[in-house]
Amino acid sequence: MPRGRYSLHDPHDHTPLGEEHFHCAPGPSGWRYVSQITTPSGDHAGSVDLAVDELGRPIRLELHAASWQVRGAAIDGVTWVRTDPTGTEATEGNVPAHAFTGTSPAFLVATARLLRLTPGAPATRVRLVHFTDPVLAPRTVDQAWALLKSEAHSTDSGPLMVDAYQVSALDTGEQHTVHIAGDVVLSAPGIELEHLETPPSAFPD
Repeated sequence: MPRGRYSLHDPHDHTPLGEEHFHCAPGPSGWRYVSQITTPSGDHAGSVDLAVDELGRPIRLELHAASWQVRGAAIDGVTWVRTDPTGTEATEGNVPAHAFTGTSPAFLVATARLLRLTPGAPATRVRLVHFTDPVLAPRTVDQAWALLKSEAHSTDSGPLMVDAYQVSALDTGEQHTVHIAGDVVLSAPGIELEHLETPPSAFPD
């Protein structure tokens, strides 16, 4: 069960946004990721609890940020309920999309697991519902993912397979690269892996 810490920053001006302390593990029904998010000063800022099935589909999502809450799952596309800080109003949403996304590295791992890409194959288009910080407002985005290469890197505990993905935002044409090893993001825009207690878990084929 990998445990570690990501640092989060603004991908454009590198302003520190905080840290995400996480643990994750594959299981008999898929993969689960749980994290606590802190501000740069160390205050609690939110949490992520994401579970996906063996095909990478979100079977449960719970997000907390700035007293807002989102609960969601893959039902008729993706369905979610967003609750305001007072807890008096809840808004339900549904979009014919494949999965969810957001600032947490969990979503990058889950999307890669969902798409199951092979190196050199044409890019695959995916529609996601993005929950924006800090109020978890939903926004539908279209991306194209391509697996550029998979390379083995030597480590103290043996070879580590690292996948390099090119992710393109179809509305703006902006492209960036995401490096993932097993169920851990090594680097991505706005995300750096600062500490990892145990090696990444390998997903079953």
